[in-house]
Amino acid sequence: MKKIVKNLLLCVIVVAVSIVAATITSSKIIDGVKLSEADTQAEKPTFLTRTVSYDGGLQRIDLTDAADKSVHAVVHIKSTQNSKTKTVRRMPDIYDFFFGDGMGREQTIRTQPRVGFGSGVILSKDGYIVTNNHVIADADEITVTLNDNRTLPARLVGTDENTDLALIKVESDTDLEFLPVGDSDALKIGEWVLAVGNPFNLTSTVTAGIVSAKARSLGVYNGGIESFIQTDAAINQGNSGGALVNARGELVGINAVLSSPTGSYAGYGFAIPVSIMTKVVSDLKEFGTVQRAVLGIIGGTVTSDLSQEKDLGTVEGVYVSELVADGAAQAAGIEVGDVIVGVDGKKVKTMAEMQEELAKHLPGDKIDVKLLRDKKEKNINVELKNVQGNTNVVKNVDLDILGAEFKELSDKEKKQYNIGYGLKVVDIHDGLFRQFGLKKGIVITKVNSMPVKTVDDLQKIVKQANSSSEQVLFISAVTPSGRRVYYSVDLSQK
Repeated sequence: MKKIVKNLLLCVIVVAVSIVAATITSSKIIDGVKLSEADTQAEKPTFLTRTVSYDGGLQRIDLTDAADKSVHAVVHIKSTQNSKTKTVRRMPDIYDFFFGDGMGREQTIRTQPRVGFGSGVILSKDGYIVTNNHVIADADEITVTLNDNRTLPARLVGTDENTDLALIKVESDTDLEFLPVGDSDALKIGEWVLAVGNPFNLTSTVTAGIVSAKARSLGVYNGGIESFIQTDAAINQGNSGGALVNARGELVGINAVLSSPTGSYAGYGFAIPVSIMTKVVSDLKEFGTVQRAVLGIIGGTVTSDLSQEKDLGTVEGVYVSELVADGAAQAAGIEVGDVIVGVDGKKVKTMAEMQEELAKHLPGDKIDVKLLRDKKEKNINVELKNVQGNTNVVKNVDLDILGAEFKELSDKEKKQYNIGYGLKVVDIHDGLFRQFGLKKGIVITKVNSMPVKTVDDLQKIVKQANSSSEQVLFISAVTPSGRRVYYSVDLSQK
């Protein structure tokens, strides 16, 4: 009995000691956890960070400095299109047939003023600002609001519809803060970027995301140059023309396109890389218009189906399906069926990548084109030309209001049309030609009864007509089928 009591007492003592030990240990653990949580809370940053591999090592990226630099260099843009009065001719009714001339009656229409908003990026301390062409298109007045709430009038330096870029300038009593231009070619998929702009008129808004893809082509510019940076940083209406900035606070893109079924942010936005922007801005400052170099091919990105059908031996590159007559590619010896896989030592996988590389060059520049012909690599040196088929500087004159590009006829084309001279319309943009029904492919022979043999001829005639009281161009032209057509273009409707 004593032995049982003794054992029972021993068990009670062991249990008691265990409870005390457990309590002490638990208390220390809890204190440790509380201390750890407190330390973590104290160290928790107030800015957006992420530990990633950056510049060769693992670092915490602080985006606050980049954001602070950006908001002072991104501006709010207001574009105003004033009300205009224009005269149109109504369709003839029964009254016109019996009591009029049967041609219908003229009616004066006054349009309502239109106001648009967007963003822009200050590129230099003396007030040059880049934005999207669609932000200021057709604007009669442009005003810029800086981050310090100053509002300044802006003048238009130049626009480029093909890249959807425009350059404006403001005058300020003080030097303006601007963003340094980075290297969009060096951007990597997954790299952090900031989108800075004024969505929904909410000024100085910063959103963060990563580079989701590069050299995207969406087909939104109707044949223009597209090689977008895709990002999941939120981009909304009003962000157009704003900055895409890397973690160093450098400008790497101009926000331009929102891809969404609803018209507001739904996952992805697209920016024009500064590799394209830099060349466009430089040309607009120097010439007033972009000196665009073209290779002179018609083709598209190689697909697996096309590769199999044509037995190309590759699923990457740009397939040449046609050559532009007297173009740079034809002159250099590029042939239909070739696959372009590189430009100036840089690999080219898509048409968008090739366009981005060409957009960096001027007419007259010589580039090295790597291609596959019969599955064998070949390098060809090409001297780039402009859309007119030469290397001359394109001047910014009153021709811009026509919204067209022109090319002087080659000897072969003169024989084809059975005419001794003429100016071919090789492209149509937004402008008076489109408004008054002129088509791509027609050959202009006379304007206001004066022969048109060169672009300079047309420039002089347009300037002369623009300064006259009538401000009308009477155009004689020939269609590709050889039919004579006539147009009347009212310059006052510009």
